Amino acid sequence: RASPDVSPRVRARASFSSRETCLVSMSASVSASWRAAPVARGETQTRSRARLGLFDARRAARRSRRSAARATSAADVSVTRDGSDRLSLDNVRASLIRQEDSIIFGLIERAQYKRNDAVYEPGAVDVPCYHPDGKRASMLEFMLRESEQLGGKIRRYTSPDEHAFYPESLPMLVIGSMEYPCPLHAAAESININDRIMKMYIENLLPALCEAGDDNNYGSTGLADVANLQTISKRIHYGKFVAESKFQARPEEFSELIKKQDAEGLMALLTFQAVEDRVVRRVTNKATTYGQDISEDLPEQVRGLSEGENLEYKVAPETIGELYREWIMPMTKDVQVEYLLRRLD
Repeated sequence: RASPDVSPRVRARASFSSRETCLVSMSASVSASWRAAPVARGETQTRSRARLGLFDARRAARRSRRSAARATSAADVSVTRDGSDRLSLDNVRASLIRQEDSIIFGLIERAQYKRNDAVYEPGAVDVPCYHPDGKRASMLEFMLRESEQLGGKIRRYTSPDEHAFYPESLPMLVIGSMEYPCPLHAAAESININDRIMKMYIENLLPALCEAGDDNNYGSTGLADVANLQTISKRIHYGKFVAESKFQARPEEFSELIKKQDAEGLMALLTFQAVEDRVVRRVTNKATTYGQDISEDLPEQVRGLSEGENLEYKVAPETIGELYREWIMPMTKDVQVEYLLRRLD
């Protein structure tokens, strides 16, 4: 270290010379080590080449797997088909009976909450959903749209028996599309009465089903409503399959009325009052069974029902039966008529 009285320029030269000497010494040491260990250097190079070769092999294997996966995925997308027979006309009745169970259970689930009108009033609940005019949508609309976004991505609404409430907003698929063995006429795709179903559900079905008032269970209420709207929509639009089955059984009679565009005649031909009465009785009996607390004494309770004992139900069975008679079955026949009017297009 230079003394303080040495000029700055001399101190800088001394510092540079010291660093230069150190670097030269380090370089000589490394060179000596490199010359003294040629065998070790060769082994290191061999190991490096081996590791590089292994890396290249693994990278090639990954590329091969990705290419195979893409090829398999493309092949699967191009040939994906519905392998079940759930949409066949032979299974129409069985499907309708299963849908009855879903609707009854859903209505019982909804009946445990009060009406909760705020769920259906636009702007009553601060949800992040707005109409084009800037007004906030209802909580039910928000929850139903969100549900359809999820279902739409996984091809729920590409199935002929599913109908979205907001089809204009459905997202793109994230999985490959599926081909369905659909027996319906092409005109069936344009028939969607979900706006009527929504109005009926809020204005007619809920007042008959739920106690008036507000219990603040908006989330649970909305979830039950979304499930009910989707199952009821499926049941009503299944009228297309019912109409096709009836058309194929009696093509001459239906064709004559279709050519005349006689909606009233078609409705009369579709209506079998005795069959509708049996459906209402079956639904009422199911609601009677599902709507009570079942215990290990089921046989005694069943005998009690037949003897007219007064039991408490989660929902009055007659209410659900009347909802079927007054709303669900008539709207199903409306879909049948609308489908048949276009059947020969």
